[in-house]
Amino acid sequence: MPSIFTKIIEGDIPSYKIAENDRFYAFLDINPLAEGHTLVVPKVEVDYLFDLEDEILADLNIFAKSVAIGIKKVIPCKRVGVMVVGTEVPHAHIHLIPFQNESQVSVTSKKLDINPHDMAEIALKISQAI
Repeated sequence: MPSIFTKIIEGDIPSYKIAENDRFYAFLDINPLAEGHTLVVPKVEVDYLFDLEDEILADLNIFAKSVAIGIKKVIPCKRVGVMVVGTEVPHAHIHLIPFQNESQVSVTSKKLDINPHDMAEIALKISQAI
């Protein structure tokens, strides 16, 4: 059964797409820890990040870097943090989270409630900044 991320990649479930190429897909997290919180996923469905083939893992990080640079251009932040938890969805993924202080980059932090219009606007701005 395809993961929710595979369904997003295939367009069966809508997303706030940031960037895409033939191997990777980046979209806004719908339960963000911060404005601009983005998920970066490989299109190949592998449960655990470190089970990815070395070349895919390396290229995923390069793709994520370009997305993080776009996020930093649009979202006022000190840094764009990288978090790998990987237990919520059985599909390898990287969280890119813009933050002002490290306490904002925690899975236990309160999630933001951002309306769909603002999410679409954030996605468009970041996409254009890449």
